[in-house]
Amino acid sequence: MTSTATAATATHCPYCALQCGMNLRPAAGDAVVEVEERTSFPVNRGALCGKGRSAPAVLSSAVRLTGPLVRNAASGELEPAGWDEALARIADGLRGTRAEHGADAVGVFGGGGLTNEKAYALGKFARVVLGTSQIDYNGRFCMSSAAAAHQRAFGLDRGLPFPLEDIPRTGCVILVGSNLAETMPPALRYLTELRENGGRLIVIDPRRTRTAEQADLHLAPRPGTDLALALGMLHLVVAQGRVDEEFVRERTSGWDEARAGVMAHWPELVERLTGVPVPQQRAAVEMFCEAESGMVLTARGPEQQSKGTDTVGAWINFALATGRAGRPLSGYGCLTGQGNGQGGREHGQKADQLPGYRKLTDPAARRHVAGVWGVDPDTLPGPGRSAYELLDALGTEVRALLVMGSNPVVSAPHAGHVEERLRSLDFLAVADVVLSETAALADVVLPVTQWAEETGTTTNLEGRVLLRRRAVTAPEGVRSDLDVLHGLAGLLGHGKGFPADPEEVFDELRRASAGGPADYAGITYERIAAEDGVFWPCPDTEHAGTPRLFLDRFATDDGRARFVPVTHRPSAEETDAEYPVVLTTGRVVAQYQSGAQTRRVAELNAAAPGPFVELHPRLAERIGVAEGGPVAVTSRRGRAVAPARITGAIREDTVFMPFHWAGEGRANTLTNPALDPVSRMPEFKVCAVRVEALVPGPGAPQSEVTGAVSAETQPR
Repeated sequence: MTSTATAATATHCPYCALQCGMNLRPAAGDAVVEVEERTSFPVNRGALCGKGRSAPAVLSSAVRLTGPLVRNAASGELEPAGWDEALARIADGLRGTRAEHGADAVGVFGGGGLTNEKAYALGKFARVVLGTSQIDYNGRFCMSSAAAAHQRAFGLDRGLPFPLEDIPRTGCVILVGSNLAETMPPALRYLTELRENGGRLIVIDPRRTRTAEQADLHLAPRPGTDLALALGMLHLVVAQGRVDEEFVRERTSGWDEARAGVMAHWPELVERLTGVPVPQQRAAVEMFCEAESGMVLTARGPEQQSKGTDTVGAWINFALATGRAGRPLSGYGCLTGQGNGQGGREHGQKADQLPGYRKLTDPAARRHVAGVWGVDPDTLPGPGRSAYELLDALGTEVRALLVMGSNPVVSAPHAGHVEERLRSLDFLAVADVVLSETAALADVVLPVTQWAEETGTTTNLEGRVLLRRRAVTAPEGVRSDLDVLHGLAGLLGHGKGFPADPEEVFDELRRASAGGPADYAGITYERIAAEDGVFWPCPDTEHAGTPRLFLDRFATDDGRARFVPVTHRPSAEETDAEYPVVLTTGRVVAQYQSGAQTRRVAELNAAAPGPFVELHPRLAERIGVAEGGPVAVTSRRGRAVAPARITGAIREDTVFMPFHWAGEGRANTLTNPALDPVSRMPEFKVCAVRVEALVPGPGAPQSEVTGAVSAETQPR
């Protein structure tokens, strides 16, 4: 592999939704390229986490795929093959399944790490070439609940309606279910600067994380009770006369109905439900309301629940009632997780959407996009299954699947079941950078380019559209995802309409998104490069872009934000005598998502070598396990085993597992696929488990012991 230039190439990190700026320079020795700080980029101002600094390690031919693989029917093994053979096998598999079982027997599963160009082309390929409605992506597992709540309240979904630079200038931030210190380390400086400027920080998390350590106030609710806490705090706002009546009257609708539901959640009830003491609830409300401005930011904690949309809606109601929305330095925002989690759902790989964040069920939207694509709008299929529902249907309704940029064997809930469904397919093709656990099950595996080997756009958590630039040449035998779709479309009878050039695809995306909620029409590669990114909506090339939304009006028909009445309800799966402990899951700083790439980096593996079970000392004593001892965690769906990590920073009724690993420590073997009725988000963050020591410690009973926890022993 050789560099395409001797000078540094300005680009962006391949991992989280910050999309930190970096420079890549050709490296001496065995390394392909080396990372340099890019201090001029405003989001991270040169700061990078270990994942970003070590990202070039995955470019090495020693750890990534460098040629197609095809499964030998006789031996059952994946074997090297040429591109013509591999593409022909995929085309035959998709064509044959469609002919025998119908278009919807063919599915497509995308990823929130795909560039905007790839996400757009993948959605077009599914609907135009395959004619299938069965397309969704792993971003459904990321912030779909927040997206649904955004749409209900504001009429538009963009993760942050303001740039990150506004956070240090506000008066108070409530951060719900986010551990920025480990998930987005360069963003922690915004919270540090907030406090240096005299602002206050409230962190809501069942664990006392590194982020919670920075807070002025940390509330530790029982997992699955964030909705009750939001309602209880809004109850206090009403009871204490802290509602911004003028804002509610002038800029919102639906308050009377929402307030009626809130009043049933009095503080003492909320304490019983959440474990958060009434004085802490009152302190949080006082701290937030006495500041001149404020923001509520949520992440996966409250969102990855079977009531995630209502939970986010309750926090939006809290922001609206206090007048902390649609004003400078105030608002509700969601901290998107995946690298292109925002753009990835805007342009067509989500089951119910067309490019520009248009609704697939809107006749005008169908006409516009079909016109750009040169097809009859009546030929476009309707909405398909959401991500988990699509995976659950594999091998029965959906018989063949094309996967791009996702590893559901590790990342999906009830992962053992999902793995069985993947194995039951008539045909599976996977395009990926590495031989992931999902790719290892495929009939055909295609090696594709990655961030430093291709050009394309992503949209970060602020709604800032960014340009990744190609810095190095991919190994011979590796092609881009756009090349793959171009080749497959040609073999399936669509020789035109699927260019491999990313800028050509982006120009078509601009036309397809024009006039839609996520309007990219005025954004060009040249503008992005010159302006350090352009915020959508940007309807024409003379438009400056929109870094701050809703200051004049919300995106609803009448311009008013909508209160949505919500009420607390239990999680889909509550604890009981057999499964007395709550499991919650999340990330660690040195690994990313399913770990398919980061687990191949020695530096990151040294920092985070494997899974673990985090549990409270009293729970550890009760089950008889010492630090590092093996712990079995069992849910109604399966069993995982990992070493104990004992800490007082977690609730006694709760255990935590990171979800980056496969094998016996796979956290998603345990998680519950119960779906939010609006967003179809699975309940990753809450499931009932039994926790057992496999090797009892001194003094413990000589058998596996369950760890029941009574209400009287909850941390306060």
